[in-house]
Amino acid sequence: MPGLTIGDALPDLQVETTQGKMKLHDFVGDSFAIIFSHPGDFTPVCTTELGMMAAYSDQFAARGVKLLGISADDISSHREWIKDVEACSNGHKVTYAIAADPERRIIKQLNMVDPDEKDSAGNNVPSRALHIVGPDKRIKLSFLYPASTGRNMDEVLRVVDSLLRASKYRIATPVNWKPGDSVLIAPSVSNEEAKKLFPQGYTVTNVPSGKDYLRFTNID
Repeated sequence: MPGLTIGDALPDLQVETTQGKMKLHDFVGDSFAIIFSHPGDFTPVCTTELGMMAAYSDQFAARGVKLLGISADDISSHREWIKDVEACSNGHKVTYAIAADPERRIIKQLNMVDPDEKDSAGNNVPSRALHIVGPDKRIKLSFLYPASTGRNMDEVLRVVDSLLRASKYRIATPVNWKPGDSVLIAPSVSNEEAKKLFPQGYTVTNVPSGKDYLRFTNID
């Protein structure tokens, strides 16, 4: 599906949210931010997702990551919906803003449309899209789920941790990585550079090719 994807600049849209009007670039500022869409208010999967995002919001805030939801209804609907979300989320409060998009203008510009799911009027509904945006206002990572599948917030938090480390160090995170595990030194780093950048040392995995590209180190 054409549209906004990894590496693209985030459009500087002005949006109306439950916390007032804002421009997306001003919202992101010098931080990482998560912008996530929902098919609609008062829908079961979305309600569980907003509640879980509320439960995780302190963990994202501790990492300096901002949150912005988008749902294809108006602000008054959002405010009523939040009451339901909070009632079903074990005491967690929705402290992040939710943008209104009743005309579905925002989701189209942010590539958050489900090509298959349609509402009763035959219009395409928002997908469960999630963009992680860097301080440079570019998309660093995107998830795109169908409307029928809820997101995994543990995975969202894991990839945030990976992106934050990769923005600070010249590393990549291997399969199933989680904080505290070893990371891989980026292929663009020579062995001489690696000695300077990672004074704690690194280990090289021996492989049949004899190439020394699997270089593991610890940064946590």
